[in-house]
Amino acid sequence: MELFKSHNNNNHNIECSVYSCANHSRSDSYCALKQIKVGTHESSPTEVECTDCQSFERK
Repeated sequence: MELFKSHNNNNHNIECSVYSCANHSRSDSYCALKQIKVGTHESSPTEVECTDCQSFERK
């Protein structure tokens, strides 16, 4: 799955407060990707903390 960055056009369907992510919009609290991949690091997730944005890239 290829994810396209669009820092000029915030994706208002994906809110994001992770400012250390390279995909974070530079001007607002949104993701700059057209889509993201969400996954888990647990074999049987039961809480929000068990899920991860697998599109995260460190700035």
